[in-house]
Amino acid sequence: ILRESLISLSRLIPFARDGAETWLTNGGPARLKQLERDLRSLTAYEGQMSSEIIYLQDATLGLINLDQNRIIKVFSIAAVLFLPPTVVGTIYGMNFELMPELTWVFGYPFALAMMVLSATLPYYWFRRKGWL
Repeated sequence: ILRESLISLSRLIPFARDGAETWLTNGGPARLKQLERDLRSLTAYEGQMSSEIIYLQDATLGLINLDQNRIIKVFSIAAVLFLPPTVVGTIYGMNFELMPELTWVFGYPFALAMMVLSATLPYYWFRRKGWL
């Protein structure tokens, strides 16, 4: 709104100043000329303030994006850690005819060990890479 007002006044003042000598007295044209200079100065200042506001807004959005990236990283790591045990448990749980824990003595501990191993290996890999 400020920019539009300044632009409107910047257009109006030169128009009024051109014919001001005939209908304005007592230094009116000089005041219009001073007003025109003030408007140019205010327009430049408004442009500078607008640029600074845009810069601050971009910086704030950048910080928000960094924070959101950290959150998404945590969700992604959690998905990677819990997906393999879920798959192992699902395969063992849905295969009713060939469940290793029914025919093999170590079948159930083996399935549990696979689930734990499939969750801990990615965890240590992420720690080693510095992602956690």
